[in-house]
Amino acid sequence: MRVPRPQPHLEEVLASEPGSHIAALFDFDGTIISGYSATAMLREKFQRREMSMEEIAETAQVVAQHSLGQIGFSGLMSAAAKFMKGVDEESFVEFGEELYKKHIARKIYPETRAIIEAHQAKGHRVAIISSATIYQIEPTARDLGITDIKCSAYEIEDGVFTGEIIRPLCFGEGKVLAAEELAAEYGLDLDQSFFYSDSDDDIELLERVGKPRPLNPNMKLKGIADERGWPVQRFASRGTPSWIDYTRTIYATGSLVGAFAAGLPIWALTRSQREAANFSIGLFGDFATAITGVELEVEDERHLWSSRPCIFIFNHQSKADVMILAKLIRRDMGGVGKKEIRDIPILGKLMEWGGTVFVDRADGKSAIKAMEPLVDAIRHEGKSICISPEGTRTLTPKLAPFKKGAFHLAMQAGVPIVPIVIHNATDVAPKNEFVMRPATVRVTVLPPVDTSQWSVKTLNDHVRDVRNMFLRTLGQPEESAAESVAAEAPPPKPKAEKTKPKKAAEKKPASRKKAAGKAAKG
Repeated sequence: MRVPRPQPHLEEVLASEPGSHIAALFDFDGTIISGYSATAMLREKFQRREMSMEEIAETAQVVAQHSLGQIGFSGLMSAAAKFMKGVDEESFVEFGEELYKKHIARKIYPETRAIIEAHQAKGHRVAIISSATIYQIEPTARDLGITDIKCSAYEIEDGVFTGEIIRPLCFGEGKVLAAEELAAEYGLDLDQSFFYSDSDDDIELLERVGKPRPLNPNMKLKGIADERGWPVQRFASRGTPSWIDYTRTIYATGSLVGAFAAGLPIWALTRSQREAANFSIGLFGDFATAITGVELEVEDERHLWSSRPCIFIFNHQSKADVMILAKLIRRDMGGVGKKEIRDIPILGKLMEWGGTVFVDRADGKSAIKAMEPLVDAIRHEGKSICISPEGTRTLTPKLAPFKKGAFHLAMQAGVPIVPIVIHNATDVAPKNEFVMRPATVRVTVLPPVDTSQWSVKTLNDHVRDVRNMFLRTLGQPEESAAESVAAEAPPPKPKAEKTKPKKAAEKKPASRKKAAGKAAKG
């Protein structure tokens, strides 16, 4: 059994004094996320071929000068601002949202998320104080429920970047000023407050608060922390994977083929495809979780077996969900997958052979028609079907809206729904991450939900009720009837996408208005 790593920072928060007079301040890069958001931004712009040769050369030169100590952070930001001149801010906001979806969301440390949630539960004022810009930070802050952000800012005039920065930057002593602004605004006691950071660049604010808490500290900060007796914690759940993690992931992924190959002799001897598939599914679940170092803590496992055949529904956080569900359900199951998987060599055929039906998620009517054979499999073969009502993996542990396909299927087949709540599969592999890492995943199996009295007329209410079961179990806010109605409303007509920063039309400069230092508040 895996021995849980100690979480001293989290345990300290759980035992701390509650109250809104206490602040929990967080640096962003290296503390909330692994690595640097600016690096991800530059990489994305380079891959899109949105950087001129001049910008590439000058960026490389400035970064080298900063690394050698020849220029400070102000010089680095000034160089970045130069290439922002004339860019429409709105398009850069959209670029930041795309950056979050593609790169940043999967870099969020689950351990830091837990610390933030613990502070929020205590009623502490949680804020991000970072030298990065609002465009790098805001989508992550929104995900984490953080409404107070103090960060560095570019000057904006009439919605367009001017090519200048706003001083003072949120760096060094500038972070202390930002914290004191928050303290004055909310009546915070910084002497009782926390600040989490990974860098010695933040030494001024670490010294200013009563509870400096280095997270993933660089060597210099680690030395300072050791000298001063500051508690230190490191996380290995994100960042550059080890070769062992890569090897485990490759073996676990490949074990699907091996597991089905191992079932072929059973098929040959018994002529039962079903028994062969049952053997293969269980073997895959056991081997893949073992080789990746994933252990399951399952609450109320008896509900997995008490009402079969049924419709198993689960919240879809990670590609690891497949092996988790195989280990849990083990036999007599079919599934629903997106049609793109069917075209993947070998994998698509194996999943189809194992009882998966592939649907077009963009076409609701064809998806419902494609699932019709599953009704027969449930009624006549006694198979249970496993479906994610969210339709796809979520970027974060937050539950997405539910589609109705699984609920229609349960009504048509006349079987109950068994909710499987997976709490933290993102610890293994968040969306867009190839590598799977060792973790202990909590799973709660809720009691079967009777669908015999359901009707199409009342289906929306039943979907909301079941979704609220998931939300309660995950500790997330429940959905009201009004919110459910709003979610059912047709979406507005989409606008033309702006996927990259755009140069604004040339115009004569008006009076130079400085954009307010970005302190985003919800």
